[in-house]
Amino acid sequence: MSPRLRGTMSDVNDLEPYLETFDSGAGYLDWAAFGPLSPAVRAETSADAELLGSGRRSGIDLVTERVDEARGLVAQILACPTDEIVLQPSTTHGLAHAMQGLSGTVVVSAQEFPALRVTARRAQDSRCRLTVREIDPPEGIVTADAVAEALDDTVTAVAVSLVDYRTGALADIAALRELIGDRLLIVDAIQGFGVADIDWTAADVVCGNGYKWLRAGRGTGFARFSDRARERIEPVLSGISGMQGDVTSAGVPAPLSTAAAYQLAPIDPLAAGRLAAALREMTDAGIASIAAEVRSRAQDVMDLADRHAVPVLTPRERHAGIVTLLPATPDAAPLAAALANSGVTVTARGATIRVAPHAGTAADSLLLLDDALAEVAANRVIVDLAPGGLSLPDADGVTPARAIAAPVAVGLPGDDATAEG
Repeated sequence: MSPRLRGTMSDVNDLEPYLETFDSGAGYLDWAAFGPLSPAVRAETSADAELLGSGRRSGIDLVTERVDEARGLVAQILACPTDEIVLQPSTTHGLAHAMQGLSGTVVVSAQEFPALRVTARRAQDSRCRLTVREIDPPEGIVTADAVAEALDDTVTAVAVSLVDYRTGALADIAALRELIGDRLLIVDAIQGFGVADIDWTAADVVCGNGYKWLRAGRGTGFARFSDRARERIEPVLSGISGMQGDVTSAGVPAPLSTAAAYQLAPIDPLAAGRLAAALREMTDAGIASIAAEVRSRAQDVMDLADRHAVPVLTPRERHAGIVTLLPATPDAAPLAAALANSGVTVTARGATIRVAPHAGTAADSLLLLDDALAEVAANRVIVDLAPGGLSLPDADGVTPARAIAAPVAVGLPGDDATAEG
């Protein structure tokens, strides 16, 4: 292993206070599924809960102010006015508001995470004002070239994940913006927000959540609706918190003119407080610096995979924190079992292993990963199943190129069907 991986990562730099906040156990490499809450988030939650438990109006009002604080921090990162930001319970809530209010045709990859493609289909089926045009780009990676083939005069929007949940590919939203012109660009940002240094102004709608890379826990969703988006997306799901007037207003008040129109009910101030605490940590450390560190940790994972001859599906030139390994086997069970036995937490899906380190992932976690990869490499038996070398899994998740037999010591946990990306 390289000296960098063997080191303690204790060199002093501007990121050091942020890196020191990572206190989850060694071997946690699943930040793309869930981010263990940071110490600051846990402390903020405790303090806000005490205020809400006091029964004093001043304490309740103080916690309620977390909503505007979180909105302001999201706006700062997205480089947009605060009135374009609305907090949501989840990424999917924001995407549902966008899709239900759209008209025309939206282009979505058939291999996108369900938060995008399912909400689009639900909108098509329920309101009959939106048509979903699915594309099937190579390896499921959405590129400007793949989208260009689907464009015509009926297309009003393109929806894409900033980071593909399967491959870890980072979408070029600047290129998509240039390609689609005046059409809306809707971005599911959950797998890249806070750990990818990009120009967010290319997107008209940005939906995300703080429970992964931000380490803020569930319920910390948010969405940005630009001026152009609000002109074209009807706030059909707007509720009591998205209307003009107040609870005493008669009839059915019109929606607000700001992004708050895309809101059903009051936001949980405890969730807003967790989001605000997490965003303060990230902005204090500098997202560009965090993004560089995340890419460095991802490169460490790729280097280890190369060392042990485990194919990497993730594009090496455009990625964020996700590294997807494609063991040359009918399934990933042998490697997944070795990782579990070594105390390494990852996501196993079919023929792939998704490894997701964070900026604070330390050498001890990478050493555990190295040990597990070495164990499988030492015990595998390679059997040729088909000519032509390694290929991607087919529709049943089977990789037909080669098989690697290795002892399987433990069962694998099932996927979390409630996860966002």
